[in-house]
Amino acid sequence: MPLSARLAGTTTQPRYHDVDARWLMAYAAGLGDTASCYFDTTRTISMHPVFPVCVEWDSILDLRYGPGTETLTAAEQARAVHADHDIHLLRPLVPGETLSTTATAVAVEQRRPGAYLLKRLDTVDARGEPVMRTWQGTLYRGVAVVDEAAPIDTAPAWPAPGDDENLASHVLPVAANSAHVYTECARIWNPIHTDRAHALTAGLPDIILHGTATLALAVSRLVQSELDDAPGRVTRVGGRFSGMVLMPSLLGLKLESHLPGLIRFRVVAANGRDAIRRGFLEYAP
Repeated sequence: MPLSARLAGTTTQPRYHDVDARWLMAYAAGLGDTASCYFDTTRTISMHPVFPVCVEWDSILDLRYGPGTETLTAAEQARAVHADHDIHLLRPLVPGETLSTTATAVAVEQRRPGAYLLKRLDTVDARGEPVMRTWQGTLYRGVAVVDEAAPIDTAPAWPAPGDDENLASHVLPVAANSAHVYTECARIWNPIHTDRAHALTAGLPDIILHGTATLALAVSRLVQSELDDAPGRVTRVGGRFSGMVLMPSLLGLKLESHLPGLIRFRVVAANGRDAIRRGFLEYAP
């Protein structure tokens, strides 16, 4: 059944989360990131730059299954895949804060593989001040779009692709249980990542690693190798999820260019295809 473009403009009710040191530490630990800035509680611990996905997940589900999506069958919902991601870190997060997140459907458009839904996720603190904002795209494979509705907002432009300089390469090991560990540490539950029967029913070859986990593994290595283990310098990170990551496997992180304030990269899966392309990380000096 089709997805109506009139979903654009729908906003969810706020979801509240208490972000404590335990959750921040668990997220980094689930990635195998051992940088002391994520664990040393004798000082204010740092937030991993991809941690925002944790507080955004409930709001994503509220929008995915909320008003306006009733035309989609359960099978069509199961075929939804994460297409792209763009996190904007507006200020440092302090452990112990209560944050609230809302999800807004910005646009629905027909693409060749199916219906594409662009969402904006806004997270604010107890005073209503912005902490982070994410633009996330979901592709419903094989689903058509009906009706017409103009986008209600415009996503920020991504950094322009540059020449592939191939500055450095890193190997990112992915263990057989990586998706299960990430699920629990991030508190993100989607059965295509942990339930093989469900993944096969959804048309996947097996359970696959979360796209955000693949992104986070790459960011961890870039923060370590390029930013002197200072995640607080990261202001924006994103990319396009273009391939599946099966487990166990070895991923290749390709550093394409490093300009002042901007790193471009891609992640290559074990089969030689890109798992993330047009990856970018923006940072402060």
